[in-house]
Amino acid sequence: MKKEWVQHFEFIARLYASTMLSIYGLGKIMGGQFYQNGVPDKVASLPLAEVGGFDLAWTFFGYSFGYIVFIGGSQLLGSLLLLFERTKILGAAILVPILLNIIIVDYFYEISTGAMMSAISYFAAVNFVLWYNREQVIAALSKVVIKPNSTNWKSKMIKIGIGIAGVLILMLLENQMLNIVGR
Repeated sequence: MKKEWVQHFEFIARLYASTMLSIYGLGKIMGGQFYQNGVPDKVASLPLAEVGGFDLAWTFFGYSFGYIVFIGGSQLLGSLLLLFERTKILGAAILVPILLNIIIVDYFYEISTGAMMSAISYFAAVNFVLWYNREQVIAALSKVVIKPNSTNWKSKMIKIGIGIAGVLILMLLENQMLNIVGR
């Protein structure tokens, strides 16, 4: 009975996070968040040094509609994937960094304590989904993590040397490209 209760709670957590994050994602795309239609006169008339964190963040995020669509669309995609049994872990993997970013922006730009607490509750719900499905998460991670092989130190050093040389060549090529097209 206990396992069944936890299973129901996992579904509720998915439904809760999915619903709320879908609302926020749609809100961004539909123009309900950020200063998308221009900076309010009260904010625009202030010297930049006097603009508060909230207004700076809302102006910055509202500057590019493409960026807003990316953020809102990512929230919607993760939320949709979170709803289905087969894709819930992928949805959670998409939503975790989005929610961490929201929490960090809310805190450091003093967006709103209420907004930050809401984001923390969605983050907790998504992380509960990952915890509940931890065996699948661990199995998936173990397939992508490279297991160290027992090569000798000489071949490891050669591999590191080739890697460093490759990075230096790419850095030089990038620098040349920037010189040609301009910074």
